[in-house]
Amino acid sequence: MPMRATDDWLERVFSASDNAALSTTYDEWAETYDADMLSVGYLNPAVVGGLVGRHVHDRDGQILDAGVGTGILGEILSVLGYRNLSGVDMSDGMLAKARTRNVYGDLRNRVLGETLDFENGSVSVVVSTGVLTTGHAPPSALDELVRITRSGGHLIFNISTSAWNENGFKEKVGAFEQSGMIRPVESTDAYRPMPLSPTEGEFTTRAHVYQRS
Repeated sequence: MPMRATDDWLERVFSASDNAALSTTYDEWAETYDADMLSVGYLNPAVVGGLVGRHVHDRDGQILDAGVGTGILGEILSVLGYRNLSGVDMSDGMLAKARTRNVYGDLRNRVLGETLDFENGSVSVVVSTGVLTTGHAPPSALDELVRITRSGGHLIFNISTSAWNENGFKEKVGAFEQSGMIRPVESTDAYRPMPLSPTEGEFTTRAHVYQRS
């Protein structure tokens, strides 16, 4: 397979026609994903990992990495002392790379936006980086992520500025707040998650921390 520039891969995943095409593209990208994202200065895992360190004091509670990818975030959390890590992703290729890190106790091929096979309130923390966005996980994915988070637990994720404002995430999160199911704890300022990317470098995102009621 010919080498692709990171921005070529990003174009492919953001323009995928459906979940099958998206999963296939991530399968093909898995081998070089880590190096490619490092080349564009990818910040989301470090930012979300820092927020977990700030707000989650229980190192033994189960943390679900929703959209685990190659497990970059899990390795950061493991270094910080979090050991009870699990993850879901739609790409078998990405999951295979995540397994090689040896930090996840449970990895499953699941699609965000569909029903997840976790009991109500069974997860202490849900984390998600770069997944709640256009063409990946829809706002409805939050229904399941909120359902499986225990009372007093946390949801920590980033959402791009454009997806937040234009794709229904702002309204979905707002409805959960209005219903009293979650409460806001912290949101970062907007930042550029891929500052070295020629095509994606000016896009911004924010990371959010919510606590389950």
